[in-house]
Amino acid sequence: MGAIAEAFVAYAQPLIDETDGSHEQVSKALAISQLCYNLAVLPEESREQMLSEMQGNLELDDEEFQDFRRVVITPMLARHRQMFPPMESFFNGALPDEPASSGSSGRRSFSRMLPEARPEKSPITRPYAPCPCNSGKKYKFCCKNK
Repeated sequence: MGAIAEAFVAYAQPLIDETDGSHEQVSKALAISQLCYNLAVLPEESREQMLSEMQGNLELDDEEFQDFRRVVITPMLARHRQMFPPMESFFNGALPDEPASSGSSGRRSFSRMLPEARPEKSPITRPYAPCPCNSGKKYKFCCKNK
């Protein structure tokens, strides 16, 4: 299983543990976990709309849905904050330890999250050959010294 799948199963584990292990119940637990995960990455103002749609789809009356929200949804949202804080920050428009700047839409370029790529030092590159990073400089005066 891949790392993403393992992380999601770890996230869903409390709901999976409440099942009898049957395929049907585990599938329901995973589906509810997916709903909670999707809910967690939404901005606060959009959550209530999704919750009201969820109540209609689950065909629960107000009291049943409030119990479901208290027992399942709220703990799963807290679990998401605990397990995936950098992702939550990204979806809410700010990078970890970097508040969103005022006056901007809050969206960040994904490329800003990636470290700057540096070409590896090549033992084959000759010192006065053009640098493999395509800077236009000679290798000796560019990446050889980095």
